[in-house]
Amino acid sequence: MMRRIFGLFVVMAAAVTGACASSSGAVPRPFPVPGHPAAPTAVQAPPPSSPASPAQATPAQPPADTYALTGTALSLRGTPYRNGGSDPGGFDCSGFTQYVFGQHGIALPREVRDQYAAGHAVKPEEVVPGDLLFFTTVAPGASHVGISLGGDEFVHAPSSSGVVRVEHVNTQYWSQRFVGARRIQG
Repeated sequence: MMRRIFGLFVVMAAAVTGACASSSGAVPRPFPVPGHPAAPTAVQAPPPSSPASPAQATPAQPPADTYALTGTALSLRGTPYRNGGSDPGGFDCSGFTQYVFGQHGIALPREVRDQYAAGHAVKPEEVVPGDLLFFTTVAPGASHVGISLGGDEFVHAPSSSGVVRVEHVNTQYWSQRFVGARRIQG
């Protein structure tokens, strides 16, 4: 009985103290539980845009083989959250996205803020499956990342429930924290 209580304590402590890969070292507030159930290629950061020139002059194309990419992401549902994790033994948010894209020959930077600088900016109304969605959870700016599944769904590795899962962007929690989307080319 004591071993069981200790095990529960360890799991709860890991869920509360886990954080997305961010340099702030801050611990995110708990995320709500929804009411519904080959060598990689380097990704270059976009050149800085000036106020006179838009960040994206032409519409970007969806990532290569979004069906396979989102399928890989969904196949990892239930994988435990692990702070600093970047493999199927456990993921944090940016480790999860880096791993999924890496399985399709696309290298992403490791940190959330660096992933936010990769690829091309996408307007919220133009988000497609496979785009990266960024949220502010532990620090100002992008500090959490997930992968769009289309519609208002995304898959990510949050620390609250301790597993990779699907959630809805349009919930009050996530919609208030959305900071942007990026499209990564393969």
